[in-house]
Amino acid sequence: MSLLPIPRGVYPSITDIDPKALAGKGVRLVLADLDNTMAAYKVLQPPAEAFAWKDALEAQGIRLFLLSNSRKPGRARAFAEKLGVPYQGHSGKPGKKGYLRAMERMGARPEETVMVGDQIFTDTLGANNAGVTPLLVEPIRLAGNPFRYVRYAIETPFRLLGKRRPFL
Repeated sequence: MSLLPIPRGVYPSITDIDPKALAGKGVRLVLADLDNTMAAYKVLQPPAEAFAWKDALEAQGIRLFLLSNSRKPGRARAFAEKLGVPYQGHSGKPGKKGYLRAMERMGARPEETVMVGDQIFTDTLGANNAGVTPLLVEPIRLAGNPFRYVRYAIETPFRLLGKRRPFL
């Protein structure tokens, strides 16, 4: 387990994370962030790419679980229900309790689980803290919140380090 905020690879989007390659690494569970990972902020309907990726994961025997910090009532629930996957809102990332609770619910161990997210200091740090392999994706859209630009700029060195150590 590492407490460093360095991911195992940086991928353009979720669809660039190959389910067959994940299965080849022994992955049985994918925990995925919602906002800016599975869909842009405030988007309530899963995009077609999310449905296709979920189906490809399932074809490889991998389950998808939505692990969100969203505090908007019902957002994670509604998105997960439309996508047909289990979810957990208010997960408390980067704390490890939310990760451990999700894995327990799904009957998976950290060594067979990956976390896919767009943020270093929540998704990646939390996954490393819980012993889960963190895979980072580029954020879907930064527009709308100036703080996001600052946060992603601060994350740049960790993203660059992550690009040097791909999982897949």
